[in-house]
Amino acid sequence: MEGTTLMAKKKEPTPRETIAKSIIQAYDPKTTEDIQDALKSIFGPIFESMLEGELNYHLGYETNDHTPKDTINRRNGHGKKTLKTSMGDIEIKTPRDRDASFEPEAVPKRTTDVSNIEGKVLSMYAKGMSQRDIADIIEDIYGFRISHEKISIITDSVLEELAAWQRRPLKKFYPFVFVDCLYVSIRTEYETKSHAIYTILAYDLNGRKDILGLWVAESENRHQWMQIFDELKVRGIEDVGFISMDGLSGLEEGARAIFPKSVIQRCIVHLIRNSMKYIPQKKYKAFTTHLKLIYKAPNKKAALLEFEKFKEQWAEYPGAVKVWESNWKHVEQLYNYTEAIRKIMYTTNSIESVNSSFRKVTNKGTFPNEISVLKILYLRILELYDKWSSKSYSNWPIILNQMILIEDLSERILYYQQFE
Repeated sequence: MEGTTLMAKKKEPTPRETIAKSIIQAYDPKTTEDIQDALKSIFGPIFESMLEGELNYHLGYETNDHTPKDTINRRNGHGKKTLKTSMGDIEIKTPRDRDASFEPEAVPKRTTDVSNIEGKVLSMYAKGMSQRDIADIIEDIYGFRISHEKISIITDSVLEELAAWQRRPLKKFYPFVFVDCLYVSIRTEYETKSHAIYTILAYDLNGRKDILGLWVAESENRHQWMQIFDELKVRGIEDVGFISMDGLSGLEEGARAIFPKSVIQRCIVHLIRNSMKYIPQKKYKAFTTHLKLIYKAPNKKAALLEFEKFKEQWAEYPGAVKVWESNWKHVEQLYNYTEAIRKIMYTTNSIESVNSSFRKVTNKGTFPNEISVLKILYLRILELYDKWSSKSYSNWPIILNQMILIEDLSERILYYQQFE
């Protein structure tokens, strides 16, 4: 309209901005410590208000109708409670009801620590977040800044626990063990280098998974694996049923030297990958489909028949055929066992799944030292343990019964079951 000045509509402040402005006006903070003191002073009233609201709802005072209350329960004064927060202890008044049926959720009964900052930091660190990311999230959620040094102290708190886990005694017998490596970047004094992380996964006689340890070295080699197998023996392992591994030269001999009764199984998936290097990409599907007819055959005779067809059909790729000829004993020995047992032993997919979980937290950059790698991987392992819980491998009772029928395993399994 002429003669009228159009004014832009003023943006309404957000609730967070309103709260922040109120705190600044009321407390006039000048330093980070002043801000933390201000937040600490309002935490108590916030918790008290939440508890009062919960009690109102519990007693039926928040209903919109005017019907009589269906309970004679009433308020019954207040008690006192000291809460541990990330900014120190805070004393609050907790409302009570006459028949003591009030179970608050904001601050549950018998709960005094409401900060849980350490647990949240460890959880975020285990998911691969950087110290900067963690500090930003803590500030966003709780309104205060946590220093990188504080985060480092919190995460370092697991080092003693990690060392104890690395030294813990192991069970005397594991029916299935899987070994593998992944690589991470670590800064050394003069350069950044890829280092091998040795990982061993095992199933115990109850069919439950456990990671037996983590080891860091500059590369993967048979001598390091020999030392690791020897360490496992020192930590209590007397015998292993099946050891599934890739084709690192000397690894099989090293494993058998420490655990002579074990059946050493080359991972079929690794053999497939190695042989595909000699096959044109356009023939991958036909090649892998033919291989599946071999290692998924119902019995040894059928597998051998399909292998002869395979050698004839793919003769123009001698490199691929040679991979399978050189390792035929590992395919053939699968058929000494039932399909259920073959399904576990023929591949290292179980441990590769673990390594895939590790990569989610190690592929984000370079680590300053070996300890930082082990720390984050150990926290990741704790998450895996929580995920696995006490669940056993599917159909484990069937597999265990089938293993007991195997001549070389029967007495060993029955003997070691008494130690479970």
